[in-house]
Amino acid sequence: MGLLAVAGAVLLAPAHAERAVPIPAARADVPRAPGLQTAVLAGGCFWGMEAVFGHMKGVKSVTAGYAGGTRATATYDQVSTERTRHAEAIRVVYDPAQVSYATLLRVYFSVAHDPTEVNRQGPDTGPSYRSAIFPQTPQQAQVARAYIAQLGAARAYPAPIATRIERGGFFPAESYHQDFFDRNPTHPYIVRWDKPKLAAFRAAYPTLSR
Repeated sequence: MGLLAVAGAVLLAPAHAERAVPIPAARADVPRAPGLQTAVLAGGCFWGMEAVFGHMKGVKSVTAGYAGGTRATATYDQVSTERTRHAEAIRVVYDPAQVSYATLLRVYFSVAHDPTEVNRQGPDTGPSYRSAIFPQTPQQAQVARAYIAQLGAARAYPAPIATRIERGGFFPAESYHQDFFDRNPTHPYIVRWDKPKLAAFRAAYPTLSR
């Protein structure tokens, strides 16, 4: 979230964040395996993404960070120049015995962000706010591609899905970005954009919310 976006947050109406887009569950999923698993998802400002997945059953931790660029330039000041090739992203550590990868993707596509926007989300613009999935295994890549194709065929959105499947490392963001939603409940950006998003998640997926 850029400084201009924060300054103008109270003046802009939230987009689709106030309600979840009704989409079907994925037909394919990653086979359940023992132990915790990791997903890396990019969908605009990582504050809101972290808020949604951080309040999801089966999710053990969420880390805000930068994916798709190099470690050397993975800082907020450098990423904000929009020249580092990073995307603001989250790393989700989850228990597949409680929530599956495909379920994470359903929440990601339906309420955590708008997958039809290109290089932006709401008031934030630039390639660091792009919609992208960074699969951590070949199985995740296969499921993500299949789900994008399934949603496209179902015409679930009024515009084409812009989500990209990418490769690249994940680098945690600065400490002041972590748990930002919970630590800053009255921040104008959080109030205007992310609280409606979390409310939409809870309304659409009450059995997944905690």
